[in-house]
Amino acid sequence: MTESVERSVHAELVAVLVAVTNGEPRVLTTDDARALPAGPFELSHRSLQAGLRDWVEAQTHHPLGYVEQLYTFADGDRSDESGGRVISVSYLGLTREAGETGVAQVGWQDWYRYFPWEDRRAGTPALVDEVIVPRLSAWCEDSADASVRARRHQRAGITFGLDGAAWNEDMVLQRYELLFEAGLVPEAARRTGGQAAAPGQPMRHDHRRILATGIARLRAKIKYRPVVFELMPDEFTLLQLQMAVEALAGRGLHKQNFRRFIEQQDLVEETGAMATGTAGRPAKLFRFRRDVLLERAIAGSKLPVSRVV
Repeated sequence: MTESVERSVHAELVAVLVAVTNGEPRVLTTDDARALPAGPFELSHRSLQAGLRDWVEAQTHHPLGYVEQLYTFADGDRSDESGGRVISVSYLGLTREAGETGVAQVGWQDWYRYFPWEDRRAGTPALVDEVIVPRLSAWCEDSADASVRARRHQRAGITFGLDGAAWNEDMVLQRYELLFEAGLVPEAARRTGGQAAAPGQPMRHDHRRILATGIARLRAKIKYRPVVFELMPDEFTLLQLQMAVEALAGRGLHKQNFRRFIEQQDLVEETGAMATGTAGRPAKLFRFRRDVLLERAIAGSKLPVSRVV
């Protein structure tokens, strides 16, 4: 007679908490930059989001503002130390960095530390052509089946914008999962015993996959909703606003086209004040219009995240 063993199931809440500081995208981490804020959902929590807020604030001493549910990760191979299955409910939060957290092992990190191939503000990073493309090409050819080789090459071309394909900044998760499948990231090497080749800081469990999902969601979201205002100070220059969008998208923007778009969408208004302490001519200070703040969305608005040559 076969004895069945019933595995326990635990719900974990994980936060991808994002800020933009000095024109750089930042993510709040724990465990010396190796994990995202996370903790178990408990019956005492009145809701999943309430549980998330409690855990993040307890772990990081950082209050949460805007939060939305991101994705539920429930793959069969996700387990804790006891062998119990873990289901992670992730959330995306937007905030402003408030300096030191005052908590050991908790701090803000540049998110390109984890995904250096995603930052194309200054063009294609050298590591793509020097490291990633050669290793991916070798993996694509590492099959006796011609159809498998063809599918791999096609997938690599689409996700990394190779062989004439356009770069799609939203495909953050697809690029990470391709590198994982090819065994080029440390998280995959831990399972296979291989040697990772792609640069980038690894994270515990599948937290880098969760972070990739959050980045992809936010990159897609800034194209049709002005959520970037959640990340800006009360007053800002148009250059600061453009730099924040560029930081999130990982792409450069045409200055005049960006400013024309902002004017056409009627997202901001002048404060009447000028920025001080900056090099060059003083710049006008702006703020988001009141109805934008109240509605938190403008139907049909779309930020032009592609560089216009």
